[in-house]
Parts: sequence; structure tokens; C-alpha cells
Amino acid sequence: MLDRFARPLIDPPLDRLAARLAPRVAADEVTLVGFALGLVAMALIMLGLHLPGLAFLLLNRLADGLDGAIARRNGITDLGGYLDITLDLIVYSGLVFAMAVADPAANALAAAFLVFSFMGTGASFLAFAIMAARRGLESRERGTKSLYFLGGLAEGTETILFFVLALLWPAAFAGLAWAFGLVCWVTTASRILMARQLLGDRPAGG
Repeated sequence: MLDRFARPLIDPPLDRLAARLAPRVAADEVTLVGFALGLVAMALIMLGLHLPGLAFLLLNRLADGLDGAIARRNGITDLGGYLDITLDLIVYSGLVFAMAVADPAANALAAAFLVFSFMGTGASFLAFAIMAARRGLESRERGTKSLYFLGGLAEGTETILFFVLALLWPAAFAGLAWAFGLVCWVTTASRILMARQLLGDRPAGG
């Protein structure tokens, strides 16, 4: 929901940085570096080092925005889009798992619910993207993307805000996870309804 407001603020500085890096760095390289930063964030969080973990998470998110800006200059590829969404989902669920490892008694059940909720948002997003590609549907509402980005109440900005709050106040993780998980299910339901409206009853490929 907040991505449309965040993008005008973050895209210009990312584009300026991408203009300097694009001649020397490939977008996929930035994606992989960002993934490595996300793995470091997970390890730190598992050890209970929440603030250092947050720092590496923010670096991961910077890389995630930068790889797209570089790709728009050097050329968007199917592999790049695949790596971007796959590694993002691994990092997101891995961070939740890391919070459970850091304090199983307090966090494990809420973490399990949130990962369950991420399955709803991820599946509803990716399944629609597949069908949209088959039908030639496109959206530029969130910029040029390799996939059709179906919006919702919980998008990238909301997810980052959740993790920032959870890592600043680890004792509040369980409550935040239950609440954000519910928001994810509202998003999943709204996406299913939107898919029904946009895809209709036409035959596959029609």
C-alpha cells in the first residue's frame, strides 16, 4: 500500500547511484551481494545481535533497490527478475526464522504463523504474475518490472517497516508478527479477489 508513496522518494537517489555503477557492475551481482548481506543479518539475529542485524538488513534492502535501478539501465532480464524475487522471499522468511531461533519460547509460534502468512502473500503474488504474463498483462504503477506487481495492504515498504520495528524492539516481535500476519492474510484475500476480477472466466491463455 505504501510502495506507491515510497518510490518517488527512494527512486531518484537510487537512479543517481545506479548511473555511476551500471557501467561497471551487473544487476545480478548486486542481487547476490544483497542476498549475502541478508544471510549475515539472519546470522546476527540468531545470535541475539538485533541492531547489527538491522544494519545488514538495511544494506540488503539498499542492494535490492539498487539492482533494479541498474537493471533498468543495462537491461531487465528474466534471470534477474527470478533471482530478485526468489532471494527476497528467502531473506524475508529467513529473518522470521532467525527471530524464532533467537528466542524460541517467546517467538516460535508467532514466527510460524508469519511464515504461513508469507506463503499466502507470496503464492497470490507469483501465481497472478504467471497468469498475467500468459495473457500479456502489464502494469507500470510500480515502475518497470520483470513481473506484474499485484499490490495489496502488505507490500515491500510495510514488510521493511515491520522488520525495523521488530529489530528495534525484539520483545515486541510476537505481537508484531501476529498483527502483520493478519495484514498479510488481508492482502492475500484482496489479491485473490483482484485476480478474479482481472482474469475473469476466460479460458487459460485466452
